[in-house]
Amino acid sequence: MRTSPIGTRSVALVGPYGSGKSTLFDALLSAAGSPPRRGGDRAAGELRLAHCSYLDEPWALIDCPGSVEFAYLAQSAAALVDLAVLVVEPDPARAATAAPVLRALDAYGVPFVVLINRVDTLAGRARDTVAALQPCTSRTLVLRQVPIREAAAVTGYVDVVSERAYRYRRGAASDVVALPGAMAAREREARAGLVEVLADHDDALLEKLVDDIAPSASEIYDRLRADEAAGTVAGVLLGAADRLWGVQRLWKALRHDAPAAADTAERRGVGAEGGALLQILRSINGGHGGKVSWARVWRGPLKDGATPGGVRLSGIWRLPGGEPAKIAEAETGEIVALGRLEGVATGAVLGEAGDAMLPFPDAPEPSYSIAIATVDRKDDVRLSGALQKLADEDPTLRLRQDRETGETLLCGQGELHLRGAIERLAGVYGVRVAGQRPKVPFKETIRRPVHQHGRLKRQTGGHGQFADVKLDIAPRGRGEGFRFVDRVVGGAVPRNFIPAVGEAAEEALSRGVFGHPVVDVEVALVDGQFHAVDSSDMAFRSATRAAIAEALPKADPVLLEPVDHVTLSVPNDYTAAAQRLLTGRRGQILGYAARPGWAGWDNVEALVPQSELHDLIIELRSVTMGLGCYARRFDHLAEAHGRAAQAAAG
Repeated sequence: MRTSPIGTRSVALVGPYGSGKSTLFDALLSAAGSPPRRGGDRAAGELRLAHCSYLDEPWALIDCPGSVEFAYLAQSAAALVDLAVLVVEPDPARAATAAPVLRALDAYGVPFVVLINRVDTLAGRARDTVAALQPCTSRTLVLRQVPIREAAAVTGYVDVVSERAYRYRRGAASDVVALPGAMAAREREARAGLVEVLADHDDALLEKLVDDIAPSASEIYDRLRADEAAGTVAGVLLGAADRLWGVQRLWKALRHDAPAAADTAERRGVGAEGGALLQILRSINGGHGGKVSWARVWRGPLKDGATPGGVRLSGIWRLPGGEPAKIAEAETGEIVALGRLEGVATGAVLGEAGDAMLPFPDAPEPSYSIAIATVDRKDDVRLSGALQKLADEDPTLRLRQDRETGETLLCGQGELHLRGAIERLAGVYGVRVAGQRPKVPFKETIRRPVHQHGRLKRQTGGHGQFADVKLDIAPRGRGEGFRFVDRVVGGAVPRNFIPAVGEAAEEALSRGVFGHPVVDVEVALVDGQFHAVDSSDMAFRSATRAAIAEALPKADPVLLEPVDHVTLSVPNDYTAAAQRLLTGRRGQILGYAARPGWAGWDNVEALVPQSELHDLIIELRSVTMGLGCYARRFDHLAEAHGRAAQAAAG
């Protein structure tokens, strides 16, 4: 790949799951003359990076996962490229699935074009799909092509700007054909709409529009390119990647519309002067192969052996066709693989950034967890290190030790996400783990006060053991916790033994009648006896524990389950479905309101028992086309009834 005066430009293919991004990725590489990639389609949750050259210009293409479980990974790549191609299905009813991607592109100020893929299956009008996408982005979407139909089947398109008609050919470039007479009015309407949008940002174009003077194709292209780069407009193209329809046209659009690497750097505030500046977009721990980091070079050249930000580089690779090729240096704009950047986190910027604005997505909070344990106990020591490396390459993975249940929890974005993490643990690090549903941290409390006498008297020769305690055990208000009170008078129990009674009482409440910790209880030591020789801390602890164990069954024990405050965020078309989902999980709906900053979305708030939340995200995504998400926080403990109480009681 030779150096270009424009520099290497980078493009991310983004869009909902199933929209055909991977097929388009392979089709673009094939059209650029790159050899077929080994290994077939991208594995779930992986990025594919490949370098290629089209008409002697160097490019870096990234195929991003579409599953909502890997949205962070896709956003990480999209935030650092020169231009994104949003790949969507032609069905307007599916347009909402692109909303999270469009919002991310807007948030990071990334120029993009839209490709309506599988246009051969387009049943309605392309402009209906565009209209359905429009509320999801702040940029004005403009159709650059109008489909040509023959007997209701799409056979080609008209380029709105050049006013030329083309017939698709499977596996080959489209043929130029005469503009069908029936298409003339539709083409003029689409062109007028495009020019009207562009005239909003161009006085000269507006003047021509007022004077009813048709602008030239070059004037429209120039204005369109400027508006796309400025983030006010996004063009919409048509294609069918599996038939190679529109692939060459997309390449031409990328050549003309994608900003030069230097222009992107300037827009981000990266100064032209200074040493190499780069940003890590992906980290991959390859077991014995060591760590590999993908990085965007914001300012080059980046030379092997350099020390940007004090970190020494040990190897730079391009990935032509996806296969590594070591190079001596990388130029501005390239996305390259770097070896052994230990201790450098995903998103980190290396080099003097100055006032540059290099945003990177924050890792979302986990929405799904499993309890894990090694299949072979001898792997316990290795598990911690392996999980740490997994979390280093994927910040959306979290490892948490649940102090209440004693379980090790692996937390992430969904079932597929965690399944992939477990497979990597086994395949890369040789650590096999089994996963199961996490335990719910049930609690117990009491509803009736009791008075209990506990006595220990044991003589075994020499010093014996003696302690006598009288306890008042009473319930406290919910959330008030444990309290020990000393009400002894007259020295019935010496002061030096009283702390042991309090500590033993708290320890004894760690496991109640049903096997769970007992909370919100007051234990008062009201009287007792001691022996000058045979009494000890240990004796008073034993007497106290025995008294608590005997008292709890008499105190009307009850099970408590944790209840969380849950906020579901969904498009308002699914608000009613979200409410039904929550009530079906014993949720108490608190209300709903518009989601701040998200037009057409609602937040639904409810109180839901934790035992009902394990797979909530799976069902929520199922009923919202993968769009719904939720946040949760502990709210209170409530009495458990029915099946929940039976499950907690074991």
